[in-house]
Amino acid sequence: MNKVFSIIKYEGDNDTFVWKSPIENFNTGSQLIVHETQEALFFLNGQALDLFGPGRHTLETQNIPLLRKALNRATNDESPYVCSIYFINKVEQMAIKWGTDSQVHYIDPIYNFPLSIGASGEMSMRVEDSRKLILKLVGTERNLSQDSLTRKLRAFLMTKMKPLLSRTMLKGEVSIFTIESQIDILSEVMHASLLNDFSDYGLALERFFITNIARPDGDRTFEKFKDLYYRQYGEVAEARLRQEIGLIDEATAARKRIIEAESIAAKRVLEGYTYQEERGLDVAEKVAENPGVGTMTSAGIGIGLAAGVAGAVGGKVAGVTKDAIDAATPKPAAVDPLEAFKQQVAKLQIMKESGLISDEEFNQLKQELLAKIL
Repeated sequence: MNKVFSIIKYEGDNDTFVWKSPIENFNTGSQLIVHETQEALFFLNGQALDLFGPGRHTLETQNIPLLRKALNRATNDESPYVCSIYFINKVEQMAIKWGTDSQVHYIDPIYNFPLSIGASGEMSMRVEDSRKLILKLVGTERNLSQDSLTRKLRAFLMTKMKPLLSRTMLKGEVSIFTIESQIDILSEVMHASLLNDFSDYGLALERFFITNIARPDGDRTFEKFKDLYYRQYGEVAEARLRQEIGLIDEATAARKRIIEAESIAAKRVLEGYTYQEERGLDVAEKVAENPGVGTMTSAGIGIGLAAGVAGAVGGKVAGVTKDAIDAATPKPAAVDPLEAFKQQVAKLQIMKESGLISDEEFNQLKQELLAKIL
């Protein structure tokens, strides 16, 4: 049995959108306590009347004790006046999960192949119009929790969200292979598109997030295009990497050659000779290594030719050239003059090609050799 003066207050949890007080048919003078984040809607005889905001309120209704007692006798002790209070939680409720109940079919706008995807995520909402919410979604139920609200909205959400998701991806040219990088944009577009639909039920959709896109893994068409997509980027990246490595190798080799050249140049400076002098010595040694060099000496070129080399490369190398030729010169008993002439001309040809003698000097020396055997 109700007390003469009732204290009516919210006794639900924070995950509840609407909660109906079990205290009904209360008397005039009963106290209604509404918290800061709530509203309370007063019903009398099934009609939504006053909406109370935060604070303490004294209720005055037609349910007057004396009148009730008199009317109860005529209605078999049942009061003809029915009073009730619905509390509405106006806190923004977050982490309300949503997800498509079936696959969304669409054509990939970039690669033009058909595929099916699923989507899921979270949203947060709050009650914006308490009267509209209760009249449209609650009715005579005693409460409206997050789960029950989600179930009520499921059909509406799926009807709106699946074609909206497909249209948004097509309009924005979002490929299935790049969709993760654009989930935030898709979420914003869908959020804006759903605001009015939630408002029709007295709800404010504060936030809407897509957190997962279910790809059709295992589908032959999808796997084929996925392989092509990742391969093209993988091969491009590999080619670019090989090119960069090649450039690094070339730069390293060039630097190595520079270091070696600098080292050799430093060695020449330390030992007191130039590149031209070293080159002349190399040519002289090559001439000396030829088996026919002895015939040059016997034919009268020997020291004179070495002196010519020395004159071309400098005085420092002349002595070394002569010693190298003398050391490598065998002392044959007899040589065929014509064969000796051929070998001597061959040596002159080497010296001309190395730049140690000019064409004119080559021809002159050749004529001198020829004159000696005639």
